Amino acid sequence: MKNLSLVLNVVLLIAVGVLYVLHFSGGKSGEQEEEKGLLQSSAYSVAYVDSDSVVKNYDFFKKKQEELTAKSEKLQNEYKNRAEGLQREVNDYQRNVNNLTIGQAKALEEDLMKKQQNLRMYQESLSQQLMQDQNKVQAELYEKVSEFLKGYSSKKGLELVVQYTPGSDVLYANDSMNITGDVIKGLNEAYNSEVNSPEEDSTVVSE
Repeated sequence: MKNLSLVLNVVLLIAVGVLYVLHFSGGKSGEQEEEKGLLQSSAYSVAYVDSDSVVKNYDFFKKKQEELTAKSEKLQNEYKNRAEGLQREVNDYQRNVNNLTIGQAKALEEDLMKKQQNLRMYQESLSQQLMQDQNKVQAELYEKVSEFLKGYSSKKGLELVVQYTPGSDVLYANDSMNITGDVIKGLNEAYNSEVNSPEEDSTVVSE
């Protein structure tokens, strides 16, 4: 659970790939063939997005991150309270063990061992629950970004959008291909419009 913040910084995938199509016609020199290949590859409309910036500035993801952090802290406190309660029982047993019969001591030991096992299972359950929540947020993030880029690329005539961050496969990209600002702005406008839109009244009024 303490690794929640690291997990939340998982980098979103935004249609990663590079397309290069080279057609060479026979009878031309190597220099002419190379020039033709460059012209054809440059004909593709390509742009890139800094996914780290999107994660840091997308209101949807920031909100979800806050919710997950709050939930994680709540679950940690619940686990801590249970663990402290069990520890108090163990301490009481250790203080009073000499005053117990063998049967009583054995029964208490078995009960404490069972409670310890249940506590471990509870901890695993909490971890799985948080992981599922994190995966759900990541899936929603990918879906929202992908859907936005489909519409954005259609309007701008883009054929390919790649992820460009330190450690990615893209080693260089011209700043003129950077659409990160537009993507963040568009995503936030769509999200805020969704959040602030009034809910439709589904109540049917009988005449």
